[in-house]
Amino acid sequence: MGNKIRAAITGVHGYVPEHVLTNADLEQMVDTNDEWIRTRTGIQERRILKEPGTASSDLGARAVQGLLEKTGTSPDEVDFIICATATPDMMFPDTANIIADKVGIKNAFAFEVNAACSGFLTALLTAAKYVEAGMYKKVVVVGADKMSAITDYTDRSTCILFGDASAAVLLEPTAQELGVMDAVMHSDGSGREYLYLKGGGSLHPASHETVDKKWHYIYQDGRPVFKAAVQGMADAVREVMSRNGLQPADIDWVVPHQANRRIIEAVANMMDFPLERVMINIHKYGNTTTATIPLCLWEWENQLKKGDNLMLTAFGGGFTWGAIWVRWAYDVQAG
Repeated sequence: MGNKIRAAITGVHGYVPEHVLTNADLEQMVDTNDEWIRTRTGIQERRILKEPGTASSDLGARAVQGLLEKTGTSPDEVDFIICATATPDMMFPDTANIIADKVGIKNAFAFEVNAACSGFLTALLTAAKYVEAGMYKKVVVVGADKMSAITDYTDRSTCILFGDASAAVLLEPTAQELGVMDAVMHSDGSGREYLYLKGGGSLHPASHETVDKKWHYIYQDGRPVFKAAVQGMADAVREVMSRNGLQPADIDWVVPHQANRRIIEAVANMMDFPLERVMINIHKYGNTTTATIPLCLWEWENQLKKGDNLMLTAFGGGFTWGAIWVRWAYDVQAG
């Protein structure tokens, strides 16, 4: 019975660029103001990758490099790396391969997943299944997004939301009742009309027309996305909890995707979770897409204890959404 192999998170590290874009800065760029942004989104500032010639892989490589150093893991030991991103460096080659090359990981199978803001959950669950199957022993899951690359800074409805960041976790097999315990993931392709990036794919290849029409920037119809996000995340969390006989009191931390503070509060409210047990850092970083959940884990790492029950939940364009129950696998050593 006790011999089931699970995938435990054994380390986490994040990276945010130095450049800070504040609400005051945005007031100079578009018709908006600090109070409007704060009350509707909870965001005060976000980080932007400004260095010329840098991309999502550079964000990802910095998080992975830090993770390897922190966990005492040699690049040669890593045998699998998944990158979740909605802003790949290029259509191909794969961003995970580029990150692996930049940090000297030579012996790993690597690929990327794109499930928009649910990408990290998708990658984490995928990686966990490979670990459970006994295929890989040291797995890196990294969420990295340079959202500033696809943000229209003349569109006041979207430019206030997004930031650039990355964060990565190390997964290793364990025979203990720790790690990725259960998950529920959902998709609904009819949601594609509310949140998308129209240009640059095979449907609308890049042309003068697609550039002139600003089709290479993110488009979002906020209301239907907000409604679907709250319902989807709450339902997914409920499904995981009921399947495993968990009550709100059993969950030590809820780790929600940081899309909008009002969405986070609505989900917590529907689930009867006190906000003190909900990780929220959207005020500092905005929506960093695939990096939000692991960034929270990185920031709260020192407060997490071995055996803590975490409920990770996200919603993304597509639509994609889900929840993963993780039992935390380690205590941080003081000093």
